[in-house]
Amino acid sequence: MATPLSGFHAVVPAGGAGTRLWPLSRAGHPKFLLDLTGSGRTLLQATVDRLAPLTGEDGVVVVTGVRHADEVARQVPGLTTGPGGRLLVEPSPRDSMAAIGLAAAVLLERHGPDVVIGSFAADHVIGDTDEFHAAVREAVEAARAGYVVTIGIRATGPSTAFGYVQAGESAGVAGAPGARRASGFTEKPDEQTARAYLATGEYRWNAGMFVVLARVLLDHLDAQLPALAGGLRTIAAVWDTPERDDVLSGVWPGLTKIAIDHAIAEPVAAAGGVAMVPGEFSWDDVGDFASLAGLVPGGTLGDASAVLRVDAPDAFVVTGGDRTVSVVGLPDAVVVDTPGALLVTTRAHAQQVKAAVDAWRAQDRDDLL
Repeated sequence: MATPLSGFHAVVPAGGAGTRLWPLSRAGHPKFLLDLTGSGRTLLQATVDRLAPLTGEDGVVVVTGVRHADEVARQVPGLTTGPGGRLLVEPSPRDSMAAIGLAAAVLLERHGPDVVIGSFAADHVIGDTDEFHAAVREAVEAARAGYVVTIGIRATGPSTAFGYVQAGESAGVAGAPGARRASGFTEKPDEQTARAYLATGEYRWNAGMFVVLARVLLDHLDAQLPALAGGLRTIAAVWDTPERDDVLSGVWPGLTKIAIDHAIAEPVAAAGGVAMVPGEFSWDDVGDFASLAGLVPGGTLGDASAVLRVDAPDAFVVTGGDRTVSVVGLPDAVVVDTPGALLVTTRAHAQQVKAAVDAWRAQDRDDLL
C-alpha cells in the first residue's frame, strides 16, 4: 500500500462525450461513467481507486459538469458539493484550463501555498499501479522545486493519435532523479514524424497528466491569461460561502475556453519551466474502439454467449440488448449493439466514428447523441 503524500491533492477532470466510442458513450452517459474493461469498476471509479493511496481518503477532487454531477456523486461515495466538498461542478464546459485552474484555486484557498495538485483524466486506463505511483511521487518532488511537471508515457509505437513531449537536460531535482526539462510539445504528428521522434529516444507520449504547486500554476496563468486567472481566483474566494452561486453565474461564462496544454504547458516549457518525469506504466486513453478492443479479453464487452464469429478473426463486439450478434467473414469488424443505436465499422476506421456523431447531429438527432 502506497503512503499518502503530505500536501498532495489529485484533481480529476471528468468531462467530454467520448464521441469516438459512440453509441456506447453518449453525451448524457460518457465513457468515464462506464465500465469499459469488464473490471466491475467504471473508468472514473478506477481512476479514484488508483489515486486515493497517494492522497489519502479525502484527497481526490473531481471537477465535472452539471449534467453528470449526480451520477459522479453516486459512483464515488463521499463526494459532496457543499462547503469543503470535493465535487466541483462547472455550470458549463470551458475546457481543461478552467476546470483544473478552478480546482487549483479552490485548493489553494483551503490549504495554503504549499499545496501540490496533480491532474489526471477520469477516462484513462493505467496498468502497473506501483510504477504509476512511483512516477507521481517523482513528479510531486519536481513540482515542489517549482516546475510544472508532466508525466511522459513510454511510447509503444509511432502513434498519430497522441501528442508528444520532448525531454531535454536533467531538471536537477534531488528527489526526482528521472525528471528532465521538457523542451517542447507537439500535437499529433504524422506517422513519419512520429517515427523520427521515437528514433531519437527523447520523445514520449503526452498523456495530459500535470503535477504542480497550485500557486505556481495560478502564477503562470496570471502571466499568460490574466483575465482567466483573475476570474478563477474570484470564484475560488467564495466557493465555500453562500455567495458561490451568484459569483459563479456572473464570472464563469466569461472565462477563456482553452486547454491547459496551450494555456500553460507550451509557453512555460518554452521558458524552461516544465519538467517531464518518465512513466514506465501501461497507459491507454481508450480513444476509439480499436483501442478498447485491445483492452477487453476475448474481444467481447458484455454477454460473450450472445456472440458468434465465423471466419471473423479479431472482430470486436459490444452487446447491450437482448439480441444475439453474428459476425461472418469480416475480420477486424467492430459491432456495437446498444438500445436505439447500432454501429458497424472496422478497427481501421475506428477514428472516423466521430463523423457519424457529427452527421446525426447535423440531422438534429440529438436523441441519438
